[in-house]
Amino acid sequence: MPQILALDRARFARELRATVKLALPLIAGQLSAVGMSAVDVALAGHYNAHTLAAVAVGANVWVLGLVSAVGVMMALSPSVAQLDGAGRQREIGPLFRQALWLAAALSVLLWFGARHSGPLLDVIGVDAALTDDVQAFLHALSWGAPGLCGYFALRGLCEGSSWTRPTMLFGIFGLAVLVPLDWIMIYGKFGFPAMGAEGAGIANALALWLQLLAFLAYLKFGKRFRSLDLFARMERPDWHAIRHLLWIGVPMAVTLLMEAGLFVISALLISRLGTVAIDGHQIAINVASVTFMLPLGLALAVTVRVGNAAGRGDAHAVRYAGFTGLALTLATQAFSATLMLAIPHAIAHIYSGDPRVIALAAQLLILAGIFQFSDGIQVVANGALRGLKDTRMPMLITAVAYWVVGMPTGAWLAFGAGYGVRGMWVGLIAGLTAAAVLLAARWTVQTRDDRWRRFAVAPSSAD
Repeated sequence: MPQILALDRARFARELRATVKLALPLIAGQLSAVGMSAVDVALAGHYNAHTLAAVAVGANVWVLGLVSAVGVMMALSPSVAQLDGAGRQREIGPLFRQALWLAAALSVLLWFGARHSGPLLDVIGVDAALTDDVQAFLHALSWGAPGLCGYFALRGLCEGSSWTRPTMLFGIFGLAVLVPLDWIMIYGKFGFPAMGAEGAGIANALALWLQLLAFLAYLKFGKRFRSLDLFARMERPDWHAIRHLLWIGVPMAVTLLMEAGLFVISALLISRLGTVAIDGHQIAINVASVTFMLPLGLALAVTVRVGNAAGRGDAHAVRYAGFTGLALTLATQAFSATLMLAIPHAIAHIYSGDPRVIALAAQLLILAGIFQFSDGIQVVANGALRGLKDTRMPMLITAVAYWVVGMPTGAWLAFGAGYGVRGMWVGLIAGLTAAAVLLAARWTVQTRDDRWRRFAVAPSSAD
């Protein structure tokens, strides 16, 4: 960090305020998404154990497709941020409309994948008694794919333009409409039949469409983007623009898929260790997932700040944006780590009354507390690199960190050395730490000698 040693405190304070202002609505939006998953689990679980299991398995399968589609759509945010910073606002509308074409194509792929997930369920080894309900859940949910992909196109436009409040508003809106829809469709209310897992899929699909339609109306009739003529026309697909979005977005999708895959495969391996191991792991990973929303929201904000500075061609602003984000994540992760290390038993007791589960979950929460810093640094460093449109090397870094370091280490400690679920969690620590070190190093190298400029758009000649 040699460039930051001579710290301009006033500039750092301004960057700090700007990043926090962007990040807070994003964190709220991400927490709303977690809340939607929690609603599914809670209402399905109170209906019966079979429905809960079907929804849980179906949701895990859906996540694999979801993160792939969302990863690609995340290319829009840094692209818009760089155009905005470069003073090339006239190009934002056409790029957004090309992103809508991309969202339409991705929604078809996601729809098809969700409806033809049978072979994957066989590979995973899902209980035959659950298969029909899992597929019913996914078939129903598949109709929400256009709503999901379109929603993230709108999010990318707003976030890239440094306007993150809609992410919070429509995240909360989605959660608010899902609660009654889930209750009606799962339990059968107001004349609807009780549909269990399939009802949960229908409710989620409807919530995704309502999110999209409300967001569209908000943008179409609002004043914020009136000068961009977002909906004045719809050009034919421009393969050059779409290829550029794919060039940025596909590596991000692969990165997210590898990270999600690390945790999904870890959970499947842990399932071999018995009910106590499964329950303890689920509690600890749930807590870690909630606290992860803090650095994830920061990472999304840092992407915008870095992208905007890169579009302006301001090397100092690029560095301040990235390193301010890393400094902020150290603060958020210190809070999360302190919580997990100080009161792990109290946290575990919220989720379970079984002394064996509480004891194991508390041990895993201590390990989760240890990897809070690594997890925060890797996601924010990755977010800063996304702002530079540097996504291919981070993809390779995470592949090595998660699947060459993390997974083999965890699997060997869990089953070869006999440490069980604790060994798998040490593997997660190893993988996340490797990712944090390598991604932070990549960021430092890219900004030390201005290599990032080869990824950035040129500022408008009017500037």
